[in-house]
Amino acid sequence: MFGNDDIEGEVTRGARALVVCPDIRRDRSAHDPEVRLEEARGLALAIGIVVAESYILPIRDRKPGTLFGEGQIERMQVDCELHEVDLVIIDGALSPIQQRNLEEKLKRKVIDRTGLILEIFGERAVTAEGRLQVELAHLDYQQSRLVRSWTHLERQRGGFGFLGGPGETQIEADRRLIRGRMAKLRRELEQVRKTRELHRKRRGRAPWPVIALVGYTNAGKSTLFNRITGADVMAEDLLFATLDPTMRAITLPGVDKAILSDTVGFISDLPTQLVAAFRATLEEVTAADIILHVRDIANPDTTMQKSEVLGVLEDLEVLGEKASESPIPILEVWNKLDLLDPERQAELEPLAEADPDVVAISAVTGFGVDVLLQHLGEVLTKGARRHSIAVPAQDGQRIAWLYAHGEVLSDEDGGEGDDGPLRMIDVRLSEKDFGRFAMMAG
Repeated sequence: MFGNDDIEGEVTRGARALVVCPDIRRDRSAHDPEVRLEEARGLALAIGIVVAESYILPIRDRKPGTLFGEGQIERMQVDCELHEVDLVIIDGALSPIQQRNLEEKLKRKVIDRTGLILEIFGERAVTAEGRLQVELAHLDYQQSRLVRSWTHLERQRGGFGFLGGPGETQIEADRRLIRGRMAKLRRELEQVRKTRELHRKRRGRAPWPVIALVGYTNAGKSTLFNRITGADVMAEDLLFATLDPTMRAITLPGVDKAILSDTVGFISDLPTQLVAAFRATLEEVTAADIILHVRDIANPDTTMQKSEVLGVLEDLEVLGEKASESPIPILEVWNKLDLLDPERQAELEPLAEADPDVVAISAVTGFGVDVLLQHLGEVLTKGARRHSIAVPAQDGQRIAWLYAHGEVLSDEDGGEGDDGPLRMIDVRLSEKDFGRFAMMAG
C-alpha cells in the first residue's frame, strides 16, 4: 500500500521502526519538538510498533525530492542498519515523490504521520460507521499516491466498451475504481449520518440531556467514562484508544437520567482526510447539552492541546467567536492530577476551585469525580423556574419524571379534571426540562 515493488507488505505489529521528527525552522509551530517526538513515538506504540530509535532532525530548507539533506539521509541509513529497522516513520507530511525517494535510498518502507494515523484508525475502528470512515480516508490518501505505489500501474490495457476506453493505463483504471468506491462509501456514510440525526431527534424528544466528552487523544476520556458509568470501554495509555462513539445512561444530582458520550480524541495535524471522514462521529458533540473538555493537565504541552481541541470545536461551529460564548456550556476537566508532583498539584487545585468552569480530578484514583458530577447536575438544572403543573393523578410516569428532574415544592389535590382527578404540583424546572416535559405532555 505504501511501498513499491521492492518494498512490500503492510505496517505490522512488532515491526522495528526508526522515528524521525523533522524540525522545520521556517514554519516551526508552537509545539515543542521534544513533545512532538514523544507523541510520534506514542502513535507508533499505539499500533504495536517497536521504536528501535528516534530523534529530531532540524531542517533549514526543505529538499523537494527528499525533505532531508544528504547527510541526514546517510545518518538514517546507518541507523536503519545498526538497529535492524524494518520501517521508517517521518512525523510530518511527505509528498508522494519524497516518500518514494526516501524508500529507494533507505531500502525500507517509509510512512508519514498521515499514513501512520490511518493505520491506527484502520485497526481501532469497531463499528460499521467507523470502518466506512476509515476506508474512505484511506482511499482519499491512497489515490494521490498511485503515481508511485506500484510499478505495474504504468502498464496499458485495452478497454471494453465504455469502461476505460482503448489504451487506458492501469493507473487510470485504478484511480477510476477508487473514485467509484469512494462515491459509494460517501453515499453509505450519508445514510449513516441521516440515521444518527434521526436518533438525535428521538433523544431530543426524550427527557434526557446529553453530555459529550471531548479532548486531546490520551487525555483520559475513556478512563473517566468508565469511572462514571462503570462501563468497560477500552481505556489504555495509548493514543487513539477510542475511535467509535460510546454512550451510556448515568444519574446525576438532581438529574434522574443523562446520556454520557465518549468521542474520538483530537490530535494536532490530524490528516485532512480524517477530519472530513469523522465529521459524522464528531457531530454528536453539536447535539450535546454540556461538553466536558478533558485535559491531561500533567502533559507539558497541555496548553497547545487545549487550543487544538477548541480549534476543532470551532470547525464544528460549536463555539462562538470566543469559547465563553459557546451556545453549549463547556466544562474543563483537569485530569491526571495523580501524575503531578505535590507542589504543582497544590498550585493547580486552588486555581480550579476559583474557576466555576473548571474541575480538577484524577479519573484513575477517583479524586474530584464526585465534585464533577455535582457540578454537572448544577449546570443541567441551572436557571430553574417555578411552575405550577396540573397532572392527571393516574399519570404516574409524568409525575415520577417531575420528581426526578425537578425540585418539587408541593404536591396537592388538584380537584377534578375532564379525565378524572388531578394533582397540582409546584416544581422548579430548568427551561430545557420544562420544554421536554411539555413535549411529553403533547
